[in-house]
Amino acid sequence: MLDMKRVRGLLGVSRDVIVDCAQKNGAIIAANPKHLAYPKDAKNYRYVWPRDAAFACVALDLLDESFGKKGALSVQENFFRWCERAEGFKRYGLFFEKYYVNGKKALHSFQPDQTGAVLFAVYHRVRAGGVDVGEFRDLVLKAADGLCRVWDKDHFVRVTNDLWEERFCFPDFRENFTYSLAACICGLKCANEMIPTDRWMRTACEMESVLRGHFQGKSRLYRSFGDINDERIDASLLGVVYPFGVYDAGDKVVKDTVREIVDCLCVDEGIMRYEGDEYDGWMYGGGVHRKKGAGVWPLLSFWLSVYYSRVGDVRAAEKWICSVLDRVDGSYFPEQLFGNSFQKSVTPLSWSHCMFVIAVHELMKVKKQKF
Repeated sequence: MLDMKRVRGLLGVSRDVIVDCAQKNGAIIAANPKHLAYPKDAKNYRYVWPRDAAFACVALDLLDESFGKKGALSVQENFFRWCERAEGFKRYGLFFEKYYVNGKKALHSFQPDQTGAVLFAVYHRVRAGGVDVGEFRDLVLKAADGLCRVWDKDHFVRVTNDLWEERFCFPDFRENFTYSLAACICGLKCANEMIPTDRWMRTACEMESVLRGHFQGKSRLYRSFGDINDERIDASLLGVVYPFGVYDAGDKVVKDTVREIVDCLCVDEGIMRYEGDEYDGWMYGGGVHRKKGAGVWPLLSFWLSVYYSRVGDVRAAEKWICSVLDRVDGSYFPEQLFGNSFQKSVTPLSWSHCMFVIAVHELMKVKKQKF
């Protein structure tokens, strides 16, 4: 059973954590290494991943409803303006792996989901009544056109990097990451809702036909597909339901995918990204990654809670939120939780707090209670 008094307090903490990551120039960093709770031997996350920042904007939209805009005013709009200035965006209409606060690229791999996520965040902000679409017309036009330019019938013409930054899909094998393609489908549909454009909708529908067509008749979803498939289970597949809405939560292929995620990736009542994950973000001397084995990611437990809220299973939705709250000391959510006292993780991680906000919001909707 959720302690709603604690939940309300954690929503306030989450808002503070997210706003603390918002920089004066509009950048939203993944975590603030200057935060008092940030371990000195955790990896430096003072970078902008547009994906993480997009989730931050969505969470702030939801928190605006509950807390009002005090302290969070203009964070979302300032980030959208930062996006327009990010290196390479004006030329390509795309977002790449990660950026320094000043907008320069820190890493250059093309992660298509990031552009899709930003478009979703702009749309979410517009729907929340926080901004008029005309204010960010150029951002929407460039990003949607950018995705269309790099799509060729059933694959991207560029080498693509997955959201975990560990694997690649290649155009010569017509490969696509399931999560990334779902993000682009959603992003283009959101762009079309804001500024109706036939090309965007045609491309979104083509992408969706490729994705859904591949998995037609399959028992479950998997990480990537093409001439060569990667049929391993990955917790990011939850994204096809929320936020990207390519599948309904009640679809059989989704139910079977979620069952596989829980069966294969649940460790100590938490969820790992995928089997055999080694990334822990624990550093030695500030420069050597120890890689002593990954922990479970609180944001994935919250994501799973969102799924269960979407299928109306309140008990399971509460269970997965509680699974994190029962293990976290204090008020800050880390990137990972470990089964020992040695490994250290980035704390607080903005994305973890964002997914907590979203999970609570989804649960309150199902329970018809005020968020």
